[in-house]
Amino acid sequence: MAKFRLLHEHLLRRGLARADQIQQPLPIPRRALELVHERTYHEAFCQDRLSPADQRRIGLPATTPLVRRSWLAVGGTVLTARLALRHGLACHLAGGTHHAHASFGSGFCIFNDVAVAARLLLAEAAVRQVMVVDLDVHQGDGTAAIFAAEPRVFTLSLHAASNFPLRKQRSDHDLALPDGLEDDGYLAALGGLLPDLLSQVRPDLVLYNAGVDPHRDDRLGRLALSDEGLLQRDRLVLELCLRRGIAVATVIGGGYDDLPALVARHSLVFHAAAELGLLLGL
Repeated sequence: MAKFRLLHEHLLRRGLARADQIQQPLPIPRRALELVHERTYHEAFCQDRLSPADQRRIGLPATTPLVRRSWLAVGGTVLTARLALRHGLACHLAGGTHHAHASFGSGFCIFNDVAVAARLLLAEAAVRQVMVVDLDVHQGDGTAAIFAAEPRVFTLSLHAASNFPLRKQRSDHDLALPDGLEDDGYLAALGGLLPDLLSQVRPDLVLYNAGVDPHRDDRLGRLALSDEGLLQRDRLVLELCLRRGIAVATVIGGGYDDLPALVARHSLVFHAAAELGLLLGL
């Protein structure tokens, strides 16, 4: 998609990243992907053998570029998580495909990159406890289902109550928000919840889905945050984690608007990361 190339160019042009700071991921190895996704599913997707119903559930055709991007995006989230553990904070220019379940894709999501990263790092004993902070406007149903019986991964989802998916899964903590909620109400809800959860869970790593579809102009959103509200949200999450010594890896999540506006919104989490990195000397 053009969005990822344009975001890369935007970050460099605005000085939010230097060329030497941007690392190219490798596709996720099959064995790592299969820590979450069944082989029958990922082979059927990659070989364009999904049933028509399964293809409709995803909403995207299994083209060669999409297959390649899907494997690369998961590899990128794993790389971002490793860099976060090393440096305290790292941001991915893609990722956040949280509607993908173990055996099927859904809602434009093929593979659940955050779930694969969490499972892999736990398997390697690189972390003992992971927390997923999902602030995309849609509930992270795939992530919640994958980790429903995994005490080492705590899933938090703040989402529009009336939005997709119609049938929600149960996260470790869900906060369903009313349509039309604006900056102040959203930030109050998040600020009243996240500090206590971080203290209770005490994760080694937070995987943060910074979806920008809570924006008031998003075509699929139903919440009403402004650009400034999204930026304050990202600052809040990153600062709460970093001041506690918790590593944070961010993914961009969802967003549905014209490309120039969408790219600018996706850059906000990088803006917040750059600010805090300078402030905290990361």
